[in-house]
Amino acid sequence: MGTGLFELAIVILIATVLGVIARLFKQPLILAFIFTGIIISYFGAFHLNNKDVLNTFSDLGIMFLLFLVGLEIDFSSLKMIGKPSIIIGAAQIIISFILGFIISHLLHFTYLQSAYISIALTLSSTVIVVKLLSEKKDLNSLYGKISIGVLLLQDMVAVLLLVFLSGLKSGQGIVPGNLIIALAKGIVIFALILFIGRKILPLIFDRIAYSQELLFLSSLAWCFLLAAIVSSPRIGFPIEISGLLAGLALANSAENHQISTKIKYLRDFFVLIFFVILGSSLSLSSISKLIGPIIILSLFVLIGTPLIMLIVMGLMGYRKKTSFLTGITLAQVSEFGLVLAASGLELGHITGDVAALITAVAIITISISTYMIVFSHEIYEKIPKMLISIFERKNLKEKYSSEEEIYKPIILIGSHRLGQSIAYNIPRKNILIIDFDPQVIRELQLHDYAYLFGDVNDEDIFSMAHFEHAKLIISTVADIKDNLRLLQRLHELKRHGAEFKIIMRSDDEKEVKLLYEHGADYVIFPHFTSGQYLGKSIAIDPEMKIIETLRNWDFKIFRRLEHGSYHSRTEKEMIV
Repeated sequence: MGTGLFELAIVILIATVLGVIARLFKQPLILAFIFTGIIISYFGAFHLNNKDVLNTFSDLGIMFLLFLVGLEIDFSSLKMIGKPSIIIGAAQIIISFILGFIISHLLHFTYLQSAYISIALTLSSTVIVVKLLSEKKDLNSLYGKISIGVLLLQDMVAVLLLVFLSGLKSGQGIVPGNLIIALAKGIVIFALILFIGRKILPLIFDRIAYSQELLFLSSLAWCFLLAAIVSSPRIGFPIEISGLLAGLALANSAENHQISTKIKYLRDFFVLIFFVILGSSLSLSSISKLIGPIIILSLFVLIGTPLIMLIVMGLMGYRKKTSFLTGITLAQVSEFGLVLAASGLELGHITGDVAALITAVAIITISISTYMIVFSHEIYEKIPKMLISIFERKNLKEKYSSEEEIYKPIILIGSHRLGQSIAYNIPRKNILIIDFDPQVIRELQLHDYAYLFGDVNDEDIFSMAHFEHAKLIISTVADIKDNLRLLQRLHELKRHGAEFKIIMRSDDEKEVKLLYEHGADYVIFPHFTSGQYLGKSIAIDPEMKIIETLRNWDFKIFRRLEHGSYHSRTEKEMIV
């Protein structure tokens, strides 16, 4: 045990050091964990695959990973996928799988190996995409919503594949009888778990939710109890499926977000071991023999996926920028692909070389796509528009605006909580609202506001807004880069004779100063601005007779929020 603890300490120490380095280069921690295994394997310090304790930790990591996935796949999240995301996601999965299969077979892999490789290349990483889109504040954008919908569909396909693989046994081929029995068991258990999750578990967890410690322990107890039952010899499902089922049962409970918050740190520890063991299985000699296939398949993911999305979404009537950004977002191999590769290796369907190939492609695509997502808007601006305009239909389903030509004295950029309060205090005839959230646009259409649907930094949107005719421009966007870029373009218009005032918004004191230095006439700093407003209101009306009006107005906005206007529960809240 002393040796085992020493080895575990070494693993965590190396992973921590590499994790810090990964953060400095804005890379996901998954890569740090995989490289930890590669380093340990290369120096031959000890053989991780022979350690029962570490392998158990690895299984627990995947169980907790799927437990959290199950927690977030509730019925409301499935409804939010929407018809467009289902069509786009299904087309992407089918086309990527077929092309990946053909390419893999041309690279002299067997049919079964090609199937594993192609499905791994088809799935994208929900964890990485949600995190990066959240940091960019693009989760509510149209391309962000479509990307999340496609990812949810991919996750469900991955889960079905894990159930399918559970009906196979190591060293055996595909036996139809075993598959039918596994699917029948899966349907029965799934139905039973949904019943328990709707009728029984809420009664239990609502009573213990007052104690955070008891809620945490009860969640673990439920997860391990189900693991013991589902992975028993009679049922024979892998422990990973039990984690998913345990999460599904709690997905519709009122405490699912609290449970998710507490379990995710435990998951991160155990899943570290899974990726370390996966990395340790990589041998440099195997990778060196597969350099050609690794490069070809990596290019297929990094370039092929965006091209597939451009074609599919273009045919459906989306603008080229939306299609391009969605494709860029999905251009990496998922952690689910690695889990499926590990399952295939355990069943004897693929060799260690094929598993190494999939892992190497995952490392390359995750590393590169991270930067592609972070700088996706800049990449789009650099690409000649003639190259991607061929993927855009003339009759667009994704409409830019409410009118052919819009000239308004006030232009508001961003109509969420702050922007909504501003917009509803200005006469409709005087204001143009620019936003990239389709839910906001639907609300503006209902209330007959002039709008532009898209990103203000998009050349087409900027041109259609006719900023040169405005008298006041208000940006409620909190992203400093977007605001600085907008300020630069607005001052170019001023140098050509345009006259307007510019109001920006920021939540950071340093950014407030920076915006003033770059020419903003006024910067909304919520703490200062709300204090000034209340102070002046009291000075004008010491008895605060207006307070009833203000309260009624706030209640009106709250009711809008409760009924889904502008801010229903976002995909980020359901997945992270």
